[in-house]
Amino acid sequence: MAKKFSELEARMSPERRTRIAEEVKKALAEMPLNELRNARGLSQKVLAEALHIQQPAIAKMEKRTDMYISTLRSHVEAMGGELEVIARFPDGDVRIANFSQI
Repeated sequence: MAKKFSELEARMSPERRTRIAEEVKKALAEMPLNELRNARGLSQKVLAEALHIQQPAIAKMEKRTDMYISTLRSHVEAMGGELEVIARFPDGDVRIANFSQI
């Protein structure tokens, strides 16, 4: 018989629950576009309608490894987000402002 996750979680130590919560947060902080769209509860069709393009274009975009920042920004904004470009250096992060008005 399947057990409810809440029952399993109740038997975990507080340390283990904390470790699992951190792993979940890390997994949600980095994901491909198709997983991000799914996590936001959007279908390719709904996203395509928001962007005024055809659904196959969404499928193609989600498979790309290279795209214009303006294309990525439109995709993220159609999902309700905001895109920031950040350069990470050993002495600190820098938000690249060139792309904020595209």
